[in-house]
Amino acid sequence: MIFKTKAGERNPVDLPNLQRPLPRQCYFQMAIALLLSLLIAACQETTPQAPVATLDYPETRASDHQDRYFEHVVNDPYRWLEDDRSAETKDWVDAQNKTTEQYLDRISYRSELKQRLTKLWSYPRRSAPFKEGDWVYFYQNSGLQNHSILMRRKQDEPPEVFLDPNAFSEDGSVSLSQISFSPSSKFAAYAVSVSGADWRRIHIIDTETGKQLETPLSNVKFSGITWLGETGFFYSSYQRPDGSVLSAEVDDHRVYFHRLTTSQSQDERIFGGQPNQQYRYANASITEDQRFLSISAAQTTAGNRLLIRDLSRPDRGFTSIAADVDSDTYVVDSAGDKLLLYTNHQAPNGRLVALTLDRPHPDQWQTVIAETNQPLSIATGAGYLFARYLIDAQSRLFQYDYQGNLVRELPLPEPGSASLPRGKRDDDILYYSFSNYKQPRSIFSLAPKTGISTRFFKPEVQFDPTDYQTQQVFYTSRDGTRIPMTITHRAGITLDGQNPLLLYGYGGFDISITPGFSASTALWLQLGGVYAVPNIRGGGEYGKSWHLQGTQHQKQNVFDDFIAAAEFLIAKGYTQPDYLAIQGRSNGGLLVGAVMTQRPDLMRVALPAVGVLDMLRYHTFTAGAGWAFDYGRSDESEAMFKTLLSYSPLHNLKQGVTYPATLITTGDHDDRVVPSHSYKFAASLQRAQSGAAPTLIRVATNTGHGAGTAVAKRIDEIVDLYSFTLSNMGIDRLETRHAE
Repeated sequence: MIFKTKAGERNPVDLPNLQRPLPRQCYFQMAIALLLSLLIAACQETTPQAPVATLDYPETRASDHQDRYFEHVVNDPYRWLEDDRSAETKDWVDAQNKTTEQYLDRISYRSELKQRLTKLWSYPRRSAPFKEGDWVYFYQNSGLQNHSILMRRKQDEPPEVFLDPNAFSEDGSVSLSQISFSPSSKFAAYAVSVSGADWRRIHIIDTETGKQLETPLSNVKFSGITWLGETGFFYSSYQRPDGSVLSAEVDDHRVYFHRLTTSQSQDERIFGGQPNQQYRYANASITEDQRFLSISAAQTTAGNRLLIRDLSRPDRGFTSIAADVDSDTYVVDSAGDKLLLYTNHQAPNGRLVALTLDRPHPDQWQTVIAETNQPLSIATGAGYLFARYLIDAQSRLFQYDYQGNLVRELPLPEPGSASLPRGKRDDDILYYSFSNYKQPRSIFSLAPKTGISTRFFKPEVQFDPTDYQTQQVFYTSRDGTRIPMTITHRAGITLDGQNPLLLYGYGGFDISITPGFSASTALWLQLGGVYAVPNIRGGGEYGKSWHLQGTQHQKQNVFDDFIAAAEFLIAKGYTQPDYLAIQGRSNGGLLVGAVMTQRPDLMRVALPAVGVLDMLRYHTFTAGAGWAFDYGRSDESEAMFKTLLSYSPLHNLKQGVTYPATLITTGDHDDRVVPSHSYKFAASLQRAQSGAAPTLIRVATNTGHGAGTAVAKRIDEIVDLYSFTLSNMGIDRLETRHAE
C-alpha cells in the first residue's frame, strides 16, 4: 500500500528524519549522554497491574445496520462513523481524544519520556548529495526541525537554502513529498502534501531564481513527475471524487502531460479514461537519454502492464511488453536501441533482461543478470549496474557492467540494510547509505571506477552501539516454516522473562522489513526494553513466493508466524505475556488487530496504528480495492468472504473476552487507510472488553498515513505509545537497572 516513486526522482521521504508511508522504514536519529542506561523497573515478584483509573468511555451510538454477503448477514452498528464529514463523527473523535488524553495525563513519567526522546532526536543529519546541473543538492535537518531543508551548493561555495518546507505552514502540516528536475536542471517541479494526505499539489519553479512559474497543479495523487525535455512533464491523477475527498473510492488513474505555462485544464491525457485503459494505478517514466517513454498500469499493488514508446520514432505508438500482468516489470535504463528491464516474470526473485521493441515477447528477452536464490533490486549510475540482494533480510551490494559481468562486491561495515548506489551516467561519485538497529544511518561515497568506498557522513550520536547486541535467530511457525527474527537489546540482559519486549511486524505487499535505526527504538533499548522484528510471510524478504504464502486464503500464515515469534520469545525467557507489547502500522495494524483477537492472552499491550481493520469493506474506500491481490475481496466469492470474515479484526471481537490494553492510533486526514477502520474498531472493542485494561484511540489532527508528519507530532505520538505501554506493564517509574 505504498506508492513507489520512479527512478531518478528525488523524494525527501528517503531521508532519515522523514517518515515513509511504509510501516518501519523511518530512520529516526538520537543523542543522549548517560553513563548508565535507563532501564525499566519491572516488578520482579508480582504480576504487573495497569494503573488504577476508572475510564468513562464516550457513548457510541449503535445502529441496526446490516449487510448481506451471499447468504450471510453481517451487523455493522457503527457504519455511521465512516462519514468523515459529519458533525456526529467529529464530536465522537473529540470525545475519544479527550478520554485518551485524560488517561495519559495520569502517567507520571510521560513528560520525562518526552524530554529524553527529544534529546535523542535532536542532532544534525543530512542526506546523500545528488547533482543537478551545476549544483549539488542535499537535505539537512538541524535536529528538531519538522521537515528537512533542501540545500544546494556549487563547488567550493557555501551551501544555500533551495526549498524550506518548514516555511510552508506554521504547524508543519504541509510537507514536501517529492521533487523532480528537468534534464537541464533549469526547472524543478515539486509536490506538496497538506495534512499528510495523498492528494498533492505540484509547484513549478525556475531553479536559478526560485520564482514560481505558474499556478500549481491540483488534484494529483499517487504520481511521479517525469520531465520530457524542458517543455513539460508527465503526472498522474484521478478524477476528483464525489463525496468525501478523503474516503471516496478512486479507481481510474490517468496519465497527463503538462506543458509549461499552460493551464492544467489544457493538459493532454496520455493514458487512462478509456474502456481498455481503466487501471487503478498508472504512471509514466522516461529513460535518462529521453528516448523511451514507458507507462506502467496496474489494477493491484502487485503486477503491472508495461507499455513502451520510442520517442525517436514519432510514427510509432506504444509497444506492449507481453509479460503476464501478475508479474512486476519496469524499465531500468536504455543503451542505444536496447532496453534493460527488471522483471519477476518466470523469475520470482527477480532478474534483469535486455530487449528491443521489435522483439518484445518474453521468449525473446536476453538475461543480463540472472535470478538467484535471493530477491534482487537494481539501480544504475556512472555507467554501471548495481544489484542489492537480501540474504535473510540483510543487504549485500554488487556492481556489474551493462553486459552483466560482475565487477565487484561493495563492502558493508556489518550486517544491516544498505541503499543502492544510484545516479546519472556521467556522475563520478555515487552514494549509498547503511544502518541497522544499533547503527545510525551513515552515508558512503563510492568511486565506481576504482571501487573505493569512503564514509561521507556519520551522525554524531551520543549512543554507543557497543552497549547493545543484535542477533538473528530462526524459529518454526505453526506449519513448520522457518522464520528469521532480529532481536536487539542491551548487552548482558538476564533472560528471566521480566524484560519489557516490543514485537513489531508487517507481513504484506511484498515489502521487506530490514534493519534500520530509529530514535524511538533507541529510546526503548535505553529504557531496558527488548526490540524484536520477525520477517514473517507476506513480505518480500525471500522473494515472490514468500509474499504469496501470506496472501488471500493463506493470510492466516502471517498471523501464525507472528504468534509463533511471541511464543518463541516467551519460551526463551526474553519476556512473558505480562511484559509483551505488539506493534504494527497499516497492514501491520491489521496484523496486530488479528493477533490480539485470536490470542488476547499472549500480550499485555496492543498498538495497532493506521490499521486495515474492517476486511469486509476496505476495498470501498479510496484506492483500497488495489490491495485485493494481497487480501482478496468480500464480494468476489463466498469462499473469499469467509476467509476475510475469519480474521477481520473488527468482526472477531467477542463480548466477554479480556483483551489486552489497546491504544489505537490514526490520523484524521489519512486517505490511504481511512480512519473509520480505527474508529469502528475502537467503538467495538470498548463495547466488547470485559477486563479492566483500557481500550483507547488517539486521533492525530491534520496528519495522514504517516509520510510528511511533523517531527513534533511524531515525538508526541511515540511518547504516548511508550507511556501507555509501560504503564500497562505495571511500571510506575523509570530507574536505573544494571545489566549483568
